[in-house]
This record gives sequence, structure tokens and C-alpha cells, in this order.
Amino acid sequence: MNAITTDLPAPLAALIEGLRALPGVGPKSAARMAFHLLQHDRSGAAKLANGLREALDRLTHCERCNSFSETPVCGLCASPRRAAHQLAVVEMPVDLNRMEETHSYSGLYFVLMGRLSPLDGIGPRELGLERLIRRALDGVTEEVILATNYTVEGEATAHYLGELLKARGLKVTRIARGVPAGGELEHVDALTLAQALVDRKNY
Repeated sequence: MNAITTDLPAPLAALIEGLRALPGVGPKSAARMAFHLLQHDRSGAAKLANGLREALDRLTHCERCNSFSETPVCGLCASPRRAAHQLAVVEMPVDLNRMEETHSYSGLYFVLMGRLSPLDGIGPRELGLERLIRRALDGVTEEVILATNYTVEGEATAHYLGELLKARGLKVTRIARGVPAGGELEHVDALTLAQALVDRKNY
């Protein structure tokens, strides 16, 4: 038990410990959040509690894309308007949402719910990559787009998946990276600029 929660009423201590489950939230931040919700925003606290309860009770994983869904197959996967021959692989549901916000991709998705990270004990088995393989080999998918993040772990995940899927005869592509729209070269880091040069296109 942390010193911050030692002398507090048990429900308050439990709330603080629960808030510490959020990424990047330490004991002091969790305590501030708890005190704020209880003292200044009890209605917000009730909404948060109800929202968490509803999500835990009603959400499961879509059988096809592995993202969160209220039904066995989510609305996106069930939509006849999606291009079923394309399958974008992303790390988390938030990445799927970000891609949807661009309105530039009409295919389907598979959400890994993580990325390969041997130092954290996350390997192919922990990610359940056999589900992705089965999904990609459905006889409809023609192209798998690796849209993992451009982090060390994301790159390693993309490389591993690329080799795995290509060995099974699938076309595999990787999202490009480079200078962002509106970006000025003097403010772009060297690695991004170097990759932009490597990925240059005919003009």
C-alpha cells in the first residue's frame, strides 16, 4: 500500500489505487484526480463509474477485427461498403479510429491490441498472431497493410508480421512515413527527413 493511501478511508484508497491503473498516472496524480472528482465533480465521477461499468459489462472483442464491439461482429466489419480485399493491421483501437478520421481508407482492419516487446514479455503468442493469420488467409484478403507505429517495437512488429504473411503468399505493404503536411524541414528530425528521402516518389 502506498503511503498516500495508507491513512485514507478504504473507499478513497481503493479509488486512488484504481486510477493508478491508467497509463502514466502515478500515486500523486491519482490522488489529485480522486480528490477532484469527489469534491468538485461528483456527477462526472458518477458518469465515469457508469461508463466503466457499461463498458465492462457490454463490450467484447469483434470476432473479425479484434477491436471492441457490443456484438460478435462489429458494424465496421459487417459493412458491405468496406473494401474486403484490404486488411490494415494496427496496434490499438485508437489507431483504427485515427485512420478512420482521415477518410482515406475504405478497407477492413485487424487490431493487435499491442505490439511485440520481448523486454515486456510480449511475443507472438501473447499477441495472438494466429488469429491474424487466420483472418488474413480468409480467401478474400489480397493486401495486408502494416500500419503499426514507427517506434522500435512497432517496426519490429511490422517486420515480423511482414515476413510471416509474405511466406504465406500474401501481398504486404507498409504505411509510409516522412515530412508531415505543413511541416518545415528545419523543424523535422533527421530520421524522419532521411525516411522521407528514401520513400520519395516521382513528381
